[in-house]
Amino acid sequence: MPMAEPMDASTVRCTRFRRVRASGLAVLLATSALSTAAYAQGGPPPPPPGATPPVGQGAAPPAEAPRPAAPPVQTGVVKRIVIQGNVRIEQDTILSYLPIQPGDTIGPQQIDLGVKTLFRTDLFADVNIELVNGDLIVKVAENPIINQVVFEGNDNLKDDKLRDEVTVRPRGIFTRGKVQGDVQRIVELYRRSGRISVTVTPKIVELPQKRVDLIFEINEGPKSGITRINFIGNRQFADNDLRGVIVTKESRFYRFLSTNDNYDPDRLDYDQEQLRKFYRNHGFYDFRIINTVAELAPDKNGFAVTYTIDEGPKYKFGKLKVESQLKKLNGAVLQQLLPIREGQLYEDKKIEDATDALTFAAGAAGFAFVDVVPRYIPNRQTHTVDLTFDVKEGPRVYVDRIDIVGNTRTLDPVIRRELLVTEGDAYNRVLVDRSKNQIRGLGFFKDVDIVQAPGSAPDRTALQVKVTEQPTGELSFSAGYSSTDRLVVDLGISERNFRGRGQDVRAEVSIGSLRQQVNLSFTEPRFLGRNMSAGVDLYSYRYDFTSYAGYNSSSTGAALRLGIPLGNYSTLQTRYNIHNDDVMVNDAYCGANPTVSPTLCAERGNSFTSLFGYTIRWDHRNDPQNPTRGFYTELSQDLAGFGGNVKYLRTEGQAGWYHGFTPSWIFSATVHSGYIGGWGGSTVRINDRFYEGGNSFRGFQTAGVGPRDTASSYNQALGGKMFAIGTLEQTFPDMLPEQYGIKMALFTDFGTVGLLDPTDKRTTTQAISGSIKDDLGFRASAGISVFWKSPMGPIRIDLADVLAKDSYDRTENFRFSTSTRF
Repeated sequence: MPMAEPMDASTVRCTRFRRVRASGLAVLLATSALSTAAYAQGGPPPPPPGATPPVGQGAAPPAEAPRPAAPPVQTGVVKRIVIQGNVRIEQDTILSYLPIQPGDTIGPQQIDLGVKTLFRTDLFADVNIELVNGDLIVKVAENPIINQVVFEGNDNLKDDKLRDEVTVRPRGIFTRGKVQGDVQRIVELYRRSGRISVTVTPKIVELPQKRVDLIFEINEGPKSGITRINFIGNRQFADNDLRGVIVTKESRFYRFLSTNDNYDPDRLDYDQEQLRKFYRNHGFYDFRIINTVAELAPDKNGFAVTYTIDEGPKYKFGKLKVESQLKKLNGAVLQQLLPIREGQLYEDKKIEDATDALTFAAGAAGFAFVDVVPRYIPNRQTHTVDLTFDVKEGPRVYVDRIDIVGNTRTLDPVIRRELLVTEGDAYNRVLVDRSKNQIRGLGFFKDVDIVQAPGSAPDRTALQVKVTEQPTGELSFSAGYSSTDRLVVDLGISERNFRGRGQDVRAEVSIGSLRQQVNLSFTEPRFLGRNMSAGVDLYSYRYDFTSYAGYNSSSTGAALRLGIPLGNYSTLQTRYNIHNDDVMVNDAYCGANPTVSPTLCAERGNSFTSLFGYTIRWDHRNDPQNPTRGFYTELSQDLAGFGGNVKYLRTEGQAGWYHGFTPSWIFSATVHSGYIGGWGGSTVRINDRFYEGGNSFRGFQTAGVGPRDTASSYNQALGGKMFAIGTLEQTFPDMLPEQYGIKMALFTDFGTVGLLDPTDKRTTTQAISGSIKDDLGFRASAGISVFWKSPMGPIRIDLADVLAKDSYDRTENFRFSTSTRF
């Protein structure tokens, strides 16, 4: 390979290689030079006819010398080995690679093997071996060391992205093969970003001490967009419907932030698969793509993509059968579990669901090694597809080892204790899926995946738990704007994964217009090393309901908690709580002409509460953080009266159901209700009642729903003994790039709050107050919620319109909340 005359290194560095200038600068190794076969025994080949050899600064072009004839190769015994031409590489290093030793008898084959062996080290640009009078002369020309790798002309791709793509590195060995491979990698990277006409020219600049600077000169060329996407042969679906199925989009001005409107052959292959899935999930069993053609426009401004397809007829499911080779699994029983019925429209997705259902059922029955294979029998005369699911015992596989990767902060034992399989156990897909959900349920990781890898033997498998850490500390901030022009602000701080041990530590100091709070909390998820959690809380609250209910309240107390799992999907939480409460109303407001509701004046004073409580939860969702399928139910009760002067029984229930039609279309239905009643002659104090609104009932401000003293002088919320609120929510695609992190949902909230004790409706003269309203009327609202994973943290915006309300309710149309995590 021809090289330029050496030049001063400082002269080269001053330009930073963004442009190589100055007359006589030795710039070599153009694409044509790289393609030259420069490596052969006996030295580099001469330049092609008509080419001018490169020259250094101020040097005259050297005259072309005839290539000397190689001396004849002799056969004989090697007396000693002489290394010549090495500069950086030690003689002992070369001898260690050479497969010839003094005393060996060699011939042409041994010499050829020695040359090839040294070339394979990538350390040498040229190798020549001769046997002269018993001396084995090994002449080498070392490959240079790369000083730095520079990219020029890359306006659309950053240096870091290109540097990650290439294999050559500073202080690495320069070889022609590596550079040629990196050129192809850069071209492929640009091709995937829609720049088909990119050209990459590698060049080198020689430096002293056998060093070179490697420069990739890039001509990116114009961006190749998609001018048009056409479909031929589609009768059942319009072109626009099919364009919505594929990822590739037509170039439009408003897609300037998206890359899906660039021409990418790999993306076209993916789109073909998406079309196949779409048609086969709509009954077209015989669907096929005849060809896909991408034509470059005459002005080379973009490509027109045309899909020629054959839809074929629609098919339905025919006869369904499950054949089980396992004695304890009856095929007829398994058939009842199939989510498919004869006569339904054929869908590949339903077959996948059926296979998963049978595998899950077999795993739940204790069969860890099950193989479910569907057999298809199409009947093209009747346009039906008969299905037979063969259930048989699969190969026995055991867990060889479990590796955890990606946990940069969370300790390994925190993750391992959530796994339901251990090393040496039989591989069970059901338990692996449950383990994945349990790890996700920790809330410490953004992504969790468990994949199989080859084990140490054919009947062994390794499990790799891949996790991506996410912030678990939270600095929260929320603000709401109500119809009364009042801004509500709240701040807080917490850490859910203390020191990576999975412990929940909270030291919250919240200051807001409604609530001032100090809360110290600690939770150990594996108390005494057992599968149960324990925690302690110390807290002090002060609520300012002056604007909503006409009173202030404070509460100071402590709580002990203990959680016990009851099964794979159910848990029991028990608690003991003591707290001292104080309801405060200014004495001046409770005179002969009260300015607050007389009910509040009767509730003033201290109270001490001692209670035991429990919560039972059954959670059968597929993902505890972002569910798309499944349901959950929860029941909790608190009994106060074990000491203290407050006696009540409070019961609350929750339930939710989720169904994902697609990743973007997820429907959910949830309900939350509660009732509190006094016992032993006690009534329910105002600070123990339910106050709903704000985030719990969108469209109504905090404590804006339920019983209220509507006297014009105060108009204050009184809270209710009972509430029931339901929510229907449907997420939908927002047509924005996924990297924006924006999701939207339509919602409707509906329910009621009310049911005061009779004594709470009386005035100071024991007469029923006409200003106290407690109608248990039906309320409803509807609107849109926007969720944004912003750089400062998740943000939620609710826009709501009230559909049904009582005249005394207080409403709001806009609510904003956010939290910043660390």
